[in-house]
Amino acid sequence: MKEFTKLNIEAMINAPIAKAWECYTLPKHIIHWNFADESWCCPSAENDLHVGGKYKARMEAKDGSFGFDFEGIYEAVEIENYLCYVLEDERKVKVWFEPNEASTKVIVTFDAENENPLEMQQGGWQSILDNYKKYTEL
Repeated sequence: MKEFTKLNIEAMINAPIAKAWECYTLPKHIIHWNFADESWCCPSAENDLHVGGKYKARMEAKDGSFGFDFEGIYEAVEIENYLCYVLEDERKVKVWFEPNEASTKVIVTFDAENENPLEMQQGGWQSILDNYKKYTEL
């Protein structure tokens, strides 16, 4: 089993847990927030939300210069509480949803890859989570 550095990001979402969960997991919402900055987009997403199911999101530069598929297989799914999926390179992503009255804290722990600096990865993932927060709070 590979060893990875674990990174954490989080955001307090001003929305009840049902809305926070729906915006995080339904493809019709994912395509609106799953990119790190405005020069990128997420033209498609699929989410088979059960253990053994696949999560897939296409990320592309808007100018068409680069794109990739981000894919994982679910190891755990607890509706409105917790997700864990494994990426193709064996890295894990864990997501917790913690309700707090009319808001929801979302905490993401992910295994870093070895190609880019840790600060860059953490910043990119945080930017995506910040986009999710903005979209969900609309």
